[in-house]
Amino acid sequence: MAGVLDLGLGEAVTAQPLDVAPAPERASLRTLGRPAFLMSLPLFLSTEEPNNVLMAAMSERERRIDRRKAMAQFLDLYQFMASRAVVYLLPSRPGLQDQPYVANLGVVLPHLERETIVVSRFRSSPRIGEAAVGTDFLRLFEFDIQVPPATFRRQPLHFEGEADLKHVRGNLYIGAHGMRTSRSALSWFAEKFDMEVIAYPILDDHLYHLDCCLFFLNDQEVILSRKKTAPEALRAIERHCNVVDASVENVRSGMTNGLMLGDCLLCDSPLEGIDRTHPYYPSEKRKIAKLEKICTARGLELRIFNLSEFLKSGAALSCLVMRLNDERPTRQP
Repeated sequence: MAGVLDLGLGEAVTAQPLDVAPAPERASLRTLGRPAFLMSLPLFLSTEEPNNVLMAAMSERERRIDRRKAMAQFLDLYQFMASRAVVYLLPSRPGLQDQPYVANLGVVLPHLERETIVVSRFRSSPRIGEAAVGTDFLRLFEFDIQVPPATFRRQPLHFEGEADLKHVRGNLYIGAHGMRTSRSALSWFAEKFDMEVIAYPILDDHLYHLDCCLFFLNDQEVILSRKKTAPEALRAIERHCNVVDASVENVRSGMTNGLMLGDCLLCDSPLEGIDRTHPYYPSEKRKIAKLEKICTARGLELRIFNLSEFLKSGAALSCLVMRLNDERPTRQP
């Protein structure tokens, strides 16, 4: 509004109206219009300290990392993803042997109005230092960063990221517990963030995270092994999703450790680097055949990546990626 300002200098001047530009709309990965992910170069990848049953079954020589090969395999996946999505790289820190497995770093909660990431509280001792590095980096995005308490309702709380907590739709999630993530963590999420969480107990020590057990093709369809899913959890999932059954062999060979990227289903397999006499050959052939059948029925493209160096950590493709928004496919009517 125009008016008269007395400057206290014996004269008056007329104030002119100011053209105030409207505040710019806040930039957001949520409104990016394409998927956004976090990855981390395997500069310091190591298997020095075995921290899962698959690593424990290997000799020190069998699990020794060829870092040059690991980098080439990582970049093959990274370059494909970066051609179809925004991919940020978390700086690597010496001494963090599992830092490339950012799926365990935290989880985005898409149902909340404000962009929120819950950072992990690791149970596995070699991984504890990853949380601080990840938190510092994620704060640059102006996310609301939440850190779980050490205990909830007098029970120890552990949580290992998106790999153990999957968004279905709305405020509905599925959360694993029993090995890396505690049951108390799921209760904390439900209470703190007004979530409905289907508790998914881990029944097989070879399938130590939720992404080893189930995989969302879209917001209505999930691949899982009925034989490795507790009856109560299976009933709850079936109330909300169509289940595509996978064999125990399929899930143990990493069928659910994939990623949906647009109309592509990404999964890993060492098949191209092994011959017919290798112990993995039959199960990998059957896994790929099953995925091809699933993709053909849905008009999806299957992309297979060789990540054999990361198998030495007991890891697969989904372990290398953390979602920063929720640009997943939805099932078309």
